[in-house]
Amino acid sequence: MKAEINPNNLKVGSNYEKVLASGQFACTGEIGPPKSADFHHIEMYAEGMKGKVDSVNFTDNQTAIVRLSSLGAAIRLLQLGMEPNLQVVCRDRNRLGIQSDLLTAYAFGVRNVLCLSGDHQCFGNHPGCKGVYDVDSIQLIGILKRLRDEGCFECGEECKVNPKFFIGCAENPFGDPFEFRAIRLEKKVEAGADFVQTQCILDMERFELFMEKVRERGLHKRIYINAGLMPVKSPKMARYMQTGVPGMLVSEEFCQRLEKAKERGTAKEEAVNITVDYIKRCQQIEGVAGVHIMAVAWEEIVPTIVEKAGLLPRPTF
Repeated sequence: MKAEINPNNLKVGSNYEKVLASGQFACTGEIGPPKSADFHHIEMYAEGMKGKVDSVNFTDNQTAIVRLSSLGAAIRLLQLGMEPNLQVVCRDRNRLGIQSDLLTAYAFGVRNVLCLSGDHQCFGNHPGCKGVYDVDSIQLIGILKRLRDEGCFECGEECKVNPKFFIGCAENPFGDPFEFRAIRLEKKVEAGADFVQTQCILDMERFELFMEKVRERGLHKRIYINAGLMPVKSPKMARYMQTGVPGMLVSEEFCQRLEKAKERGTAKEEAVNITVDYIKRCQQIEGVAGVHIMAVAWEEIVPTIVEKAGLLPRPTF
């Protein structure tokens, strides 16, 4: 599908930005780098997503567990002819290390960066390690914006070849206090974020309420909003997320659909159906510019979801 776009409207010109700027409904995938020193896992899932998504996120030591770096994974994806979204957390590196990594990423061809605080280290496999948090995610957004627009490092020194990134952030529509969610997103917009990918949506009614708050503040006209979706193939996991994970909201309907499907032996198929249904609902919500599919430990299902949702072919420029 050939899409048209005015190049004067672009800040960076990455494929992901072009899709969003053209008004097409964006679709991104995600791959969690392996807990090993090899690219097999990445290459296998990337091959399945090629041509099915506009870009691919690589998590940065997700859940505070040691993994192959997001930067290394992003560079490998570029070598495979695909576009990465580099995730950067504030937990593991200070502003010196982060800016150094970002220069390297840009030099290799990375153009999309997602700024995150990062899961606390107490939840990972090195709970006794020291968290850095020299800056938070909002400050990191500001650092990237200054590098891109002013050509200056955080300290004010000139960066002679400044990295021009399409700057992203995350937001949880379900955390408490709920009334603060849209306000927090606005702080990230003010800091310089160009796009947002939400945490996984397992309660569509609450997400629609969040989007009402977003539209009240006019944020849907200032930032590209991408709804995060997660296919959950286990009803047991859905119940655990409903009752045992802080900041997570899982609707009763979501759990019951999976439980009834398990009785029929079709829980995985229903997980796909729910995700497809949610994609179609997101397409009807004013201000939602795309979806981000996070199939944690189930990356191979992403192409199936994209196809069943009618999101193919992806736009080309």
